[in-house]
Amino acid sequence: MVDRRTFTTLLLGGIAAPKVSLARDSNAKNVFYASIGPELTLYSVDVDGTALVKRDTISTPANIQYAWPHPSKQYLYVVSSNGGPGSAGVAGDKHFANAFRIDPASSALTPHGATLVLPSRPIHTSVDMAGEYLLTAYNDPSGVSVHRIGKDGTLGERVDQPNALDTGKYAHQIRATPDNRQVILVTRGNNAWTDNQKNPGSIKTFSFKDGGAHKSRGDPASRRHELRAAASRLPPDAAVGLCFDREPE
Repeated sequence: MVDRRTFTTLLLGGIAAPKVSLARDSNAKNVFYASIGPELTLYSVDVDGTALVKRDTISTPANIQYAWPHPSKQYLYVVSSNGGPGSAGVAGDKHFANAFRIDPASSALTPHGATLVLPSRPIHTSVDMAGEYLLTAYNDPSGVSVHRIGKDGTLGERVDQPNALDTGKYAHQIRATPDNRQVILVTRGNNAWTDNQKNPGSIKTFSFKDGGAHKSRGDPASRRHELRAAASRLPPDAAVGLCFDREPE
């Protein structure tokens, strides 16, 4: 059975090919990455023939959980784990982040730099707007991490946060706002069971500077307005997981 974590990523329309036009016509080069388990496969896309053509496959240390491109479109960051989904899933003991260089001509991936060991199963990752930090969300225990990205695109050391962050229950997605001054963390929460207290989902907003995240200040109404404004500036395919029916905490 293929579930959401046996995920399909990334990108139609030349995202992985920085020198290729994003125009959707027969002359544009379109590529598609898909993963099953630890393998990430590159396909070329025959738009006119509505077909995928397998080109190349690389392997990661564990089952792929998520991937995200660098803003320059020269690198792809992949997080993997041998843990499983859900509270009843296997927690796992192998969790990693890897950087891959994207070939500008073929879009093939090659390992780029050292493998990072992560503290628990990563459920989502993204790169800040400046391409300087890898942001990763962990669902159990709920948490986030920030790792430096070098000028050459390689992954570096973890940035220690100056204060303990309230990351809610089951962190699920993390994104920087378009101005790169805030980070938005969406937490899934849980439904209420007959004998357990309800753990609500929430949207957490943190100010963000030099890799450090801090609890956003200001009244809830103003933060809600800022969150709406920030989300409105995201590309249409980027504002995933955002909802506004709860006050940010």
